[in-house]
Amino acid sequence: MITTITLNVSVDKCYSISDIVRPGTVSRVDAVRNTAGGKGINVARVARFCGEDTMAAGFVGGFNGDYVIDLIEKDGISHRFTKIASETRSCINILAADGSSTEYLEPGAPVSGEEIKQFLEDFSKIIEDSDIITISGSMPKGVPVDFYATMIRMVKAAGKKVILDTSGNALLEGIKAGPTMIKPNEEELEAILGIKIENRQQTIDAGKQLKDENGIEYVVISLGGDGAMLITNDAVYHGRPPKLEAKNTVGCGDSMVSAFAVAMKRGLTTEKALEYAVAVSAANAINPGTGSIRMSDVEEILPQVVIEKIQHI
Repeated sequence: MITTITLNVSVDKCYSISDIVRPGTVSRVDAVRNTAGGKGINVARVARFCGEDTMAAGFVGGFNGDYVIDLIEKDGISHRFTKIASETRSCINILAADGSSTEYLEPGAPVSGEEIKQFLEDFSKIIEDSDIITISGSMPKGVPVDFYATMIRMVKAAGKKVILDTSGNALLEGIKAGPTMIKPNEEELEAILGIKIENRQQTIDAGKQLKDENGIEYVVISLGGDGAMLITNDAVYHGRPPKLEAKNTVGCGDSMVSAFAVAMKRGLTTEKALEYAVAVSAANAINPGTGSIRMSDVEEILPQVVIEKIQHI
């Protein structure tokens, strides 16, 4: 079982418009697509597309929380959410005629100390039923900044694998617990280490530093359209997708996390895991849905992914 944790769940509303975004004006929406949102929900959905049993967990509350549960059940995803008194947030993504994507993200509903305590009790049982756990996204108000680190230590104590995909202080604190894998981009590397990355070698050096200083097994550095780098104890790999026409890049990083979780579950080799993750991420990019892929696209893209072993460690 792959379990995904999303503390900041949302109802994601995707608006397609035939114009461009013009501030201060009225825009007519041509189509609306509502999905259960939050980075971990995207991870769960993609893992389900890949054929794995998945479970989603985190905080949900109010009418929106019930709607999220209804939506993920329709996606065939099991769940074990902790209920809170506050209303689950909504987030909006506007896809315009010029290909741009404009997002409006509500802050997460505040969580109380008692609700946090209940979640940790629930989480200890969730760990027992999970093979791989992913922890994704931001944290709502009321959650301690080192909460992801607490969760990671619980997972590791149970001998399970855990992937962390977040940013800011949550990432800074979370990496101290030594998760199995993290997936920063170059901007996040710069923020964590207080450096300016100007070339690919500096990207590699920064990833190595994070891995070595925090006991992280795999550091994956997402490079947008240029794929991703994977830094292990033995080597550095670069996975490149073929040139594709992107329709919606929102959720590509979540799709990559999901694919790595699937690869870990299936025991794929390092190079095959990166190849699969790059293909799944690219399949998300050519799909207008967020955190949505077609396996036929993955199968078509997979043979075109180029994996280069660029450095021994």
